[in-house]
Amino acid sequence: MSRVAVRPYLVNKDEEGVFRITVRSTRFNSQGYPLVSTEMLGETFPTATKARTYLREHYRAEATDIATK
Repeated sequence: MSRVAVRPYLVNKDEEGVFRITVRSTRFNSQGYPLVSTEMLGETFPTATKARTYLREHYRAEATDIATK
C-alpha cells in the first residue's frame, strides 16, 4: 500500500456519460497508512474540461490536484 496522499479531486465519467467530481481528503493513521474519505458532488458536467474549470474557480484547485479516471 502506498503511503502517498491521493490527489484531492477526481473527475470521472459515470454510466450516463456525464462527468462528476469527487472530493477526497486523506489523513494518516498512527502507523502512517492513508485513510481516504470521499464525497461526490451533486453537480454534473458535460465535459471534463468544464469540471476542471469548476474546480479551479470554486475550489482553487491546481492542475496537479486533479486526477481523471
